[in-house]
Amino acid sequence: MMSNIQTVLVTGGAGYVGSVLVPKLLKKGYRVKVLDLYLYEPNVFAGYRNSNLEEIHGDIRNDNTLSEALLGVDAVIHLACISNDPSFELNPELGKSINYDAMIKVVSHARQAEVKRFIFASTSSVYGLKQEENITEDLPLEPLTDYSKFKVLGEEILMKEGAPYFTAVAIRSATVCGYSPRMRFDLTVNILTNHAWSKGIITVFGGEQKRPNIHIEDITDLYSDLLSHPSEKIHSKVFNAGARNYTVSEIANIVKSEVESSSGNSVKVNHQEAGDDKRSYHISSEKIFKELGFKPKRDIRGAVSDLIEAFKAGKFEDSLNNTKYFNVKTMQEIKLK
Repeated sequence: MMSNIQTVLVTGGAGYVGSVLVPKLLKKGYRVKVLDLYLYEPNVFAGYRNSNLEEIHGDIRNDNTLSEALLGVDAVIHLACISNDPSFELNPELGKSINYDAMIKVVSHARQAEVKRFIFASTSSVYGLKQEENITEDLPLEPLTDYSKFKVLGEEILMKEGAPYFTAVAIRSATVCGYSPRMRFDLTVNILTNHAWSKGIITVFGGEQKRPNIHIEDITDLYSDLLSHPSEKIHSKVFNAGARNYTVSEIANIVKSEVESSSGNSVKVNHQEAGDDKRSYHISSEKIFKELGFKPKRDIRGAVSDLIEAFKAGKFEDSLNNTKYFNVKTMQEIKLK
């Protein structure tokens, strides 16, 4: 732990990624504040409430909430957002208010609070549809959806405000996969594993689209490590972060193999024509390896295996239908504004 970073604010810290990240930060000795609406798993940190954890049930769009949450904070890991295209399209105005308008506020309040470091969770979908074999950080950004467009603007907001005393870094993460206490079954690897285990059937639309993924344990290791890297190595930089790139068909075959070998049941793979989502990209994570030494230690097969173990342990309640595992369904249910 860096001596000048002792207290960390994780916005959206009770979400899919945050609920894996926060315990790691606590274990490293950081004091952690979580600012979240707690829409999905209100008691996700029940086992940590006598530790160096402060939970703030609040909205990042509220100026007073932000000011209070940032008191005494040395670093921000900004995860909070409407977190995928379908969720964003459900209510574009809500998406803009959280993913763009609130980003301006969070960065501004962080500067005023003299926060030393700001880590922004961006996305590799900012590249859009590319023909290049490897997508590097210096290629033009061609976001295809409002979700990814506002991630691009979020990066620009942060980098514009970066200063020697305000270290700014953005991570263009691949799609995250694997088990989390705040589980999501609306992400490619997780969806396929859920259907394979629960129904014995996987449906693949198209299949040749390349989709980069990263294990949730690897991306949370990275966010944690970014708190301790010297500022000069990360300031005003953007990094891709992904593991091996697979096509959707390859992912389906990995899921089929893992589930069949673990359950003894056969899994059928149905192939259908590709839908409207034609995103296909193959991100390169060479820069982050060369400059920071970060290389994922886990792969998709490990993520599927972890999910299978969670199924076996009975950690999910009606995984196919329970709205808490699906962002869009929860947002429709609660009518978030």
